[in-house]
Amino acid sequence: MTRRHPQSGAWLSVRGLRWCSGWVLWIYVLLHLLNHATGLVSLRAAEAVREGLHAVWHSLPGTGVLYGALLVHASLALLAVAQRRTWRMPVAEAVRLGCGLALPLLLAAHFAATRWVSSVWEVPTHYERVVALLWTPWGVALQLSLLTVAWGHGCMGLHFAWRARRLWQRSQPVLLAAATLLPVLAVLGVLSMGRELGAGQAPVAPAYASAKVADSAQWVKWGVRWTWGLLLALAVAVPWLLRSLQARSRGAAQIRLEYPGRSVQVPMGWSVLEASRGHGIPHLSLCGGRARCSTCRVRVRSLGTALPEPSRDERATLARVQAPADVRLACQLRPRGDVQVTPLFRERSAATEAAPGQEQEVVVLFVDLRQWSALSERQWPVDLSWVLERYFALVGSAVHDCGGVANQFIGDSIMAIFGRTSDLPTAARQALQAAARIEAQMQAWSASFAEQFGQRLDFGMGMHAGSVLLARVGFADNTTFTAVGEVVNTASRLQEYSKVAQARLVLSAYVARLAQVDGQLGAAQPVPVRGRSEPLEVHAVSRPSEQWPPDAV
Repeated sequence: MTRRHPQSGAWLSVRGLRWCSGWVLWIYVLLHLLNHATGLVSLRAAEAVREGLHAVWHSLPGTGVLYGALLVHASLALLAVAQRRTWRMPVAEAVRLGCGLALPLLLAAHFAATRWVSSVWEVPTHYERVVALLWTPWGVALQLSLLTVAWGHGCMGLHFAWRARRLWQRSQPVLLAAATLLPVLAVLGVLSMGRELGAGQAPVAPAYASAKVADSAQWVKWGVRWTWGLLLALAVAVPWLLRSLQARSRGAAQIRLEYPGRSVQVPMGWSVLEASRGHGIPHLSLCGGRARCSTCRVRVRSLGTALPEPSRDERATLARVQAPADVRLACQLRPRGDVQVTPLFRERSAATEAAPGQEQEVVVLFVDLRQWSALSERQWPVDLSWVLERYFALVGSAVHDCGGVANQFIGDSIMAIFGRTSDLPTAARQALQAAARIEAQMQAWSASFAEQFGQRLDFGMGMHAGSVLLARVGFADNTTFTAVGEVVNTASRLQEYSKVAQARLVLSAYVARLAQVDGQLGAAQPVPVRGRSEPLEVHAVSRPSEQWPPDAV
C-alpha cells in the first residue's frame, strides 16, 4: 500500500513556525519568572540576574528574535481564528485559546511600562522601579493575571503537543509540580523585594520620570489593546462576511460527510474535525487540531470529487505514523465534495474513561491450561467452573503477591501485566517470581487434581516486555482494562511455543537481560514468531520453580 514520505524544511510550515515562535516566548516567560523568584534570595541577586537577561533580550538579535516570535505567534493565532467554522471544542482547548487571545490585552500595560519607556524614554527598568509599579492592588492583580495567562497558555501548549508521549506521561507529577510552583515562587520573590525596599508604606521610586512619559505609556497601552481587539474582531467578522456573501451569490454549497451509521451536511470549507464537533460526533484530537498528534486521523473515500492534497504539516505527520494513502488528518482535511469518513480512534465518553490511555513499558505474562478441551468433554459444566475458579485464584494471587495485575481471564487463559508502578527491570524480576510461584502452586494442586479428574494438570507460560498502550477497551459500559500492542501478541505466541519447547515457561531474551538472569539460562535460541518479521531470541525454562525458587528471584 502506498505510504507517504516526510519532506525536509518542516519547520517553515505553519505548524513549525507556531512551534518555534511559541518556544521562544515560553522561554522568555520562564526566564522572567525565574528572575522574579531570585528575589527570595535578595534584591541584589534578582537585579544581577535581570541585568544579564536585559543584555540578551535588549540586544539587537535578542529584540529581533523576541518580537519576531511575538508577531509570528500573534499572526498565526489570528489566522487560526479566521479559519474556524465552528467554536465547538473541548473545554481544555477553549481555555488555551482564550488565554492566548487575552494575552496581548494583559501584556499591553507591562510592555508600555517597561520596554516602551526604557527604549524610547531611557527610563531604567531596574527592580526598584518595577516593584513600585506593581505595589498597588491593581498592579498586583494585573501581574498575577498576566503570569497565570502567559504561563498557563504556554504550559498547556506543551502538554497538548506532548501528552501522548511516554516520557511526558511518566514525568507528569514532576512537571505539574514545577509548573505550579514556579509562578508562586515568582510572586513571593516580588513580595520579598517589596519588603526589602520598604514598599509596604509607599513606592520607593517614581513609576515614571515625568507626566509626559506617563502619558506616552498610557497611549501605547491602550493603542496595543485597541489594535489587538480590532484585529481580533476583523479575524472573526471578515471571513464570516465573505462566506455569507459567497453563499448568497452562488447558493450555500453543502457537502455530505458519511460517518459509520450517520450522515451529516456541512458548508464547503469545513474540516472533517469541525464537522464532527459541529454535529456532536465524538472525535478524538489530543493536540487540538494542530496536525501534530495524528489522533484525529480518519480513513476517507471520496464520492466522486478529488480530495485536496495534504498540506506540508499533514504530510509530515502522516509520514511519521506511516499512514496508508487512504488515511487523512480530520483537522486538516477540508473536502470539496461528498466523502465517506471513518474515525480510526474513538473518543471516550465520561461513562467509560476520559483518558485515551497511556503508553508504558511493561512485562506481559500469559498462562494457559493444556488439554482443556479433553477435560471439557468428560466433565459437567459445574465441575469445569470450579476448576477455572480455583485456577484463576491460584494464578491471580501469585501475580498479585508479586506486584502484578491479572487483568484478562479469557477461557482457560490468563494475561498479567507487571510494571505499572515500577521500572522495567523490577517488573521483569516480579514477573519471573510470579511464574515460579504459579508453577509451584499448580504443581502442588496437580496430584489431587489427577485423583479427582483422571488427568494431571498441564499448562504453559509465555513472557515478553516492551512498550504497550494501557487503556480501557470495549463498548459502552462494558469495558476492560488491558494492554494493547506487539508485546502482548508476542507473549501470547511464546506461551503457544512452550508446547513445542516442552517447557513450562518461554521468555524472551530481553526479559532475561532485564531481570539479570540471562547468565543462568545459557545461550538464547532464535525462534520464528508468528506476526514478527524476524526471529526472536528466547529462553525455554522447564521448571521455573526449580530454576528460581519462589521469592529467590
